[in-house]
Amino acid sequence: MTRALFPGRPIGLPLRISLLAALPVTLCMGVMALPELGQIHAGAFRAFYAACYLFWVVPIALLQRAMWRRGVPGLVTIAVLLLATYVPSAINNAVAQAVAVHWHLVPGYSFVRIFAGLDGCWLALIVYCAIHALLHQYDALQRSHRREAEAKALAREAELRALQYQLHPHFLFNTLNSISSMVVDGRASGATRMIARLGDLLRATLERSDVREVTLAEELSLTDHYLDIEKARLGHRLQVDMRVGAGVLQALVPPLLLQPLVENAIRHGIAPRADGGAMRLGIGSDGDRLVIELHNDGVAGPIDDPSHRSTRIGLNNVRQRLEALYPGNHAVDVAVAADGACTVRVALPLRLATATPPLQADSA
Repeated sequence: MTRALFPGRPIGLPLRISLLAALPVTLCMGVMALPELGQIHAGAFRAFYAACYLFWVVPIALLQRAMWRRGVPGLVTIAVLLLATYVPSAINNAVAQAVAVHWHLVPGYSFVRIFAGLDGCWLALIVYCAIHALLHQYDALQRSHRREAEAKALAREAELRALQYQLHPHFLFNTLNSISSMVVDGRASGATRMIARLGDLLRATLERSDVREVTLAEELSLTDHYLDIEKARLGHRLQVDMRVGAGVLQALVPPLLLQPLVENAIRHGIAPRADGGAMRLGIGSDGDRLVIELHNDGVAGPIDDPSHRSTRIGLNNVRQRLEALYPGNHAVDVAVAADGACTVRVALPLRLATATPPLQADSA
């Protein structure tokens, strides 16, 4: 308990705030003195003790804070403060008795009276020290909660960045592999186009590397860069049908949310098919949810085939980032048909970046 009330740590509570704690105690001293105001000079003596109290709280507060900074043990701090509050109280009594002798209120000066009736000021100073310690403890607790919240926020931010960076080498490896294949096949113009689109995509990706959320319009623009790369590689074998509902282009989504889903659909569903296939991407709102549904043709095969490993990496990455951003407030559902066709449905909170008027037409 003493360690909690008198912790040895840097002082964050401003001195002026701690000194304000003396005012309620002064008010209590005034209320307690009301029954004595009818006696001669009683008001003057009570005003004197109140002034002395307000004077002594400043050095006592500084002493108390100095011991906290030095990490003095709690029991030692209590003992020092009891002595530090007792001595000023005795000094107050000595001065008050001298005044009483001068006003002929007492027959003579007595050293015994100096140590009698100290409760009027001594207890007030003790109460102030206790209030000061409680205020400091409360301030330290609040600062600890803020540091904990900041640490959690930083940890979550680091986790989000790590998950986002996990996608970059995975995507880059696949794209460079495609460019290499096109060069080997003698399709230099297609390879050149893919390199240009890859540069645009990496530039757009780097611009978003420090943000936690982007608008759906920005994410779709980034996805278009990726689709240009895949169209350069697959040509007419890739058919894309993209539909965006009204009023959701300003919805906030994690960066690189669509790219891994689209990449999985093309790499593991459409590219292995001799005649290619179709990918349909639909995005719209459902109440307070933004719903993304991606369907692609596929190739029949066992779900535990090693070729599905990168698919799981992309989906797991999406799940983990959504959990970090919207814990317990999202859903990722995957359904694979017998013919290999795959449907991925993602739902997350619908939050708009700006209050723009909703768009009235779908885009295909």
